[in-house]
Amino acid sequence: MSATRNTTQRREVIRALERVQGFVSAQDLHGLIARDGGEVALATVYSQLKKLSDARQVDVVMTDRGESLYRRCVDDSHHHHLACRLCGATVEVDAPELEQWAREIAERFDYRDLRHVLELNGICPSCAPR
Repeated sequence: MSATRNTTQRREVIRALERVQGFVSAQDLHGLIARDGGEVALATVYSQLKKLSDARQVDVVMTDRGESLYRRCVDDSHHHHLACRLCGATVEVDAPELEQWAREIAERFDYRDLRHVLELNGICPSCAPR
């Protein structure tokens, strides 16, 4: 596979991500690309999403079923999400206390180049029984 084709496929994935509201599965994103006439294999969608996630260009949250959902980053700084287990609504969470705690743990064990992911999920106010 040539680098040009890879770049074209990445652009298709990014364009599709920009058209959806909220988080979307790789399968749903692949379906959206196909419906619009794109020819990107599902395995390529997964591969591109992984690369975009590694580059911090997409946010990733995990469902209770273990499925990854993706969204184009709206904030390029490090952040976390609080996600609804029922409807998938998410809130970006700024947690300076967590960041400080993570740095302290890394220092205590002399780790470098620390990275972490925190996933919080619950039931949002719209889905919660009244």
